[in-house]
Amino acid sequence: MSLAYPLQRFQDWFTQQWVILWGRKIDPKKVPWLAGPFGDLDGIGDRFINQLAEKENLVIERNSRLNGLLPSIKLLELSDIELTTLSKEVIKFYETTANYKLDFTVKWNPFFKVFGVLVNILFSNRINQLYIPTKSIKEAESLKSEIITLYDPNTNEVKYTIWYRMFKSTGKVIYSGVYSTCKLPSGETCVKAVFPLPKGSATVIMQPSVQENGTLTLNSAGKKFGDAGFYFVLKDSKGNCWSQFVRSFRDKLTIGLENDSLSAQQTLTLWKQRVLKMNYKIKEKE
Repeated sequence: MSLAYPLQRFQDWFTQQWVILWGRKIDPKKVPWLAGPFGDLDGIGDRFINQLAEKENLVIERNSRLNGLLPSIKLLELSDIELTTLSKEVIKFYETTANYKLDFTVKWNPFFKVFGVLVNILFSNRINQLYIPTKSIKEAESLKSEIITLYDPNTNEVKYTIWYRMFKSTGKVIYSGVYSTCKLPSGETCVKAVFPLPKGSATVIMQPSVQENGTLTLNSAGKKFGDAGFYFVLKDSKGNCWSQFVRSFRDKLTIGLENDSLSAQQTLTLWKQRVLKMNYKIKEKE
């Protein structure tokens, strides 16, 4: 039986062993749509960014307002009708994300709040990643939202685009994710967000669609391995890679104009029950 990397915190080892037992062994070369960087044992946050740049001989660029999650919305390969319908403000946000500021509120389903408390105690507070407050936030909280790019100094090619979001008041990191697009085995083009974890990652693949009012919807509601959805990916003690598709956990994001202002709503569900809802007010920086 394959074993998770032994020299780490028990809770990290235990969750990785669960992935090995119930997931599948993968060859990264055969599943490029699932590929992404892994975190190390000593936390994520800024430490991960610096380690990744050093490991791959990349240069870090921060605080540039020219950077977006996508260099072009055309990378989503939307249909001509969808591209014409999609709000120009949404396109502008995705192509120049660094030029926007975010305010954030969160509302929990009381029945799932205990899971949030456990995740924060066992993982998030320690690794500085995926920290979501377990108290509902009714008054908007300001976030520090930064696009960080890592590029090859020889070719000037951007290798990684990281969306780094943290609370201004506490410095807690909500999300530090590597964003890109990927093409699934079905041929569908999706948005991929890789959130590094110790010796692995939590990867969310979301299928885009455009509504009649110009709103963009990203949905991870796949049914099987190879679909859009939530995946754990890790490397075991012998360097083999494993993945577990978590069908019961889904993430849906909608972003569009509301009363002439850009806003987004993110809903996380487990076993088709709403776990929490996060709302973002998005404004251009002055």
